[in-house]
Amino acid sequence: MGKGDKRTKKGKIFAGSYGKSRPKPKPKNVAPVEGGEKSSKKGK
Repeated sequence: MGKGDKRTKKGKIFAGSYGKSRPKPKPKNVAPVEGGEKSSKKGK
């Protein structure tokens, strides 16, 4: 249960893969789906 074990987090990091024990990091900068503030000001 170390670097060679793909079921553990350490093994996933060593193998460079993702899964249940090592989920992919979520992107921090996510653009809003709706236009946001700029589109709402056009109607005024």
